[in-house]
Amino acid sequence: MKLKELTSFLESFAPLAFQEDYDNTGLLTGGPEQEISAALICLDITPGTIDEAVSRDCNLIISHHPFIFRGLKKIEPGKMESDLLVSLIKHDIAVYAIHTNLDNALGGLNEFLCRRLGISNAKILREKTGMLSKIVTFCPLDYTEKVRHALFEAGAGMIGKYDFCSYNISGQGTFRASSEASPFVGKQNSIHVEDETRIEIVFPDHIKNKLIKALLEAHPYEEVAYDIYSLSNSFPACGAGMIGELEKPVSAGDFLKSVKHKLNIKMIRHSNFPDREIRKVAICSGSGSFLIPDALRAGADVFLTADVKYHDFFNVNGGILLADIGHYESEQWIKDLLTEKLIEKFPTFAVLSSGLNTNPVNYL
Repeated sequence: MKLKELTSFLESFAPLAFQEDYDNTGLLTGGPEQEISAALICLDITPGTIDEAVSRDCNLIISHHPFIFRGLKKIEPGKMESDLLVSLIKHDIAVYAIHTNLDNALGGLNEFLCRRLGISNAKILREKTGMLSKIVTFCPLDYTEKVRHALFEAGAGMIGKYDFCSYNISGQGTFRASSEASPFVGKQNSIHVEDETRIEIVFPDHIKNKLIKALLEAHPYEEVAYDIYSLSNSFPACGAGMIGELEKPVSAGDFLKSVKHKLNIKMIRHSNFPDREIRKVAICSGSGSFLIPDALRAGADVFLTADVKYHDFFNVNGGILLADIGHYESEQWIKDLLTEKLIEKFPTFAVLSSGLNTNPVNYL
């Protein structure tokens, strides 16, 4: 299939708009019209990853970490990014990175870890704000259902666990069509009063263009009146980390032993065990120390993340069990998550999980 078919699916559950400002997700090499025959899923791109893709006849690599992270101003032999880029171009391999946009998405890597650890009722730990808007439009009464449904189908109307959410008010609209207009109702050069419905629907900003297109196609008027308002509401479908609950409370020691087993972790660094059992669990794959205050405010008994600094263990001050489960160890499951999603969507397409361990950290 064409590469754009696959990337369109990936961005349906992890939109590029969800990525952090510092990130570089999306298509890094290759073009949307490129025909792809097989995809290799990995955490990091290394020379070994490219060799594996070549040996397994994969002309697409989907990686969690983007191999081009900062600005690449020139190609220098001996520099890792440059050598990887040259090798990928030489072998005609496309690369798609799906990093913090997947980390921040509901249904992304953190939710996958929650399922694996038996954490239920999971929700975003720190919801993003400033990513929602409201569209308001006005249409003839007989077209209310058609216009409203078109906006829902385009992705508007989601509020938390509810969809098809809207607010509707009946009123009257007035207008006068000029001699150059082709009015749907009313006459040229005559003031017209029309019974209309005012429709208000919330939507995530990244679908705005798609939403406006759907509105214009469904609405009967020659000139469609609509307003868009930016909202400061939090967005429950996008944000950092997750928090949920275990079915039954367990001791801190038993919980961490279970985490080691279920996530295939060799070693866990942790703060002192609290004098209570573990029930409420916060988690953030990769580097999540910035969420320690959020985990504390949410009343978590334990916070699982990686790259925890020495003084962070002091700063929790017994208020929470802080556990560093390792960066690679927490993110290695990206391969299982993406393989699962892609095979379900494209059952006849070859999706292969990398067999390489690219963890640069070793343990004695």
